[in-house]
Amino acid sequence: MSNIKKIIIGTNNEAKSKEICDLLPKRIEKCFPKEFKILSPKETGKSFEKNSFIKASYFSKKTNLICLSDDSGLEIDILKGRPGIYSSRWGGNKKNFNLAIKKVFKAMDKRKKYWKNYNSAKFVCCMTLFWPNGKNYTVRGTINGKISDIKKGKNGFGYDPIFIPAGYEQTFGEMKPKLKMSIDHRFKAFLKIKKFFI
Repeated sequence: MSNIKKIIIGTNNEAKSKEICDLLPKRIEKCFPKEFKILSPKETGKSFEKNSFIKASYFSKKTNLICLSDDSGLEIDILKGRPGIYSSRWGGNKKNFNLAIKKVFKAMDKRKKYWKNYNSAKFVCCMTLFWPNGKNYTVRGTINGKISDIKKGKNGFGYDPIFIPAGYEQTFGEMKPKLKMSIDHRFKAFLKIKKFFI
C-alpha cells in the first residue's frame, strides 16, 4: 500500500488543496477534481470521519486513482461543539467565511454576553486515503486553542483569523504559513498517514 506515486487531492477548495499538497512529498504526482471536471459529492455524514470517507471514496471511484481527502472544522465548547462538521456551511452557499465568523460571534454572544473567558475551542481534521480497490485508511488530528474576540490576520483561510492555538498569542491568520502548517490539525492528521508516502 505504500510507495504511492500518484494521487488525486479530494477537494475543490483551492486553499485546502494547497495546504494538503504542501504536506505531501514533492515527488508525488498530484491531480485535482477540476482537471476531471468533477464536482464535490454531498457531505451527508454525521462525523468528520464519515464525510472524509465519502469524499475520498467518491473521487477515487470517479478517477480510478488513490485519493487523499480531508474533512475539517471548528468545534467551540460554549456552542457545544458547533459549527463542527457544518463549519463551511455556516458560510452559506458561497462559503463566505466572513459571514461564518459573524455567525460564530453572534452564537457565542447569545450563549454568554462576555465570553472572553469561555472561548475554548479546537480544530479537527480527519483524513482518508482511499485506494481504487476499496482499501482505505482514516485518521484524525486535533489542535486545542481558543477563539479571538476579533478577526486578526490575513493568512490561511476559513476560521483561521479567529483561532488562537494553545501556547501561542497569534491567530492562525496572523501566523506565517510555515509555522501554522507545522502545528495545525491537518499536519497532525497527516503525521498519522505519512507512512504511506515514504
